[in-house]
Amino acid sequence: MSTHAYYREAHPLIFVITHWINLVCMVMLAFSGFYIHYPFFDGFMGVARGMHFVAMYVVIINLTFRIIAAFFVKSANKMGTREVDLDIKNWLPQEENKHQFWETVKYYLFLRKEGVISGKYGSLQKISYLATIPLTYLQAYTGFCIYAPAMDLGFFKGGLELVGGPMNMRIIHYFIMWVFIVFTMVHAYLANIYNFAPSKIIFLWKETEAKGH
Repeated sequence: MSTHAYYREAHPLIFVITHWINLVCMVMLAFSGFYIHYPFFDGFMGVARGMHFVAMYVVIINLTFRIIAAFFVKSANKMGTREVDLDIKNWLPQEENKHQFWETVKYYLFLRKEGVISGKYGSLQKISYLATIPLTYLQAYTGFCIYAPAMDLGFFKGGLELVGGPMNMRIIHYFIMWVFIVFTMVHAYLANIYNFAPSKIIFLWKETEAKGH
């Protein structure tokens, strides 16, 4: 089996930073969210709520910045190359991803032996990564809706009425949190299924040369 080289051009430093910010904030949100839902020790509720809101604002700003940056920052559109183009092209349909979706599904279901050749991101990666964008904004909206009665936020009170009250909105908010937790676990596993080169480049910005054996 051979592995790609992981060059810094695949993940420019600005995207390494936004990735780190996302990870730290997601951990903060999950921890503080669990505590708010079930205080497992005393004297931390005020801090937990403050942490939750600060992390949420940072995530939304970070995500919005990342979306805008994709139209201006250049990155490699394939693994193992230093040739770069606008990052947004990684998120649009690419020639390398054509007719790949079901073959990729077969591979992950152990119905296909060899991995599927693709662009930097496979078709399933693109779909799952892009899906986190509206889901993140929706999660922020549900959080504001839950907090709306205390802050007299009329716009968000309408959201509560739409889903049948605060308890239903809390359930939705809680469910989406678990979607993000499961997504993060699966993402971490699949990214490092062969080796830790992907994590070295996205967390440490450390390049890894291609190997074959």
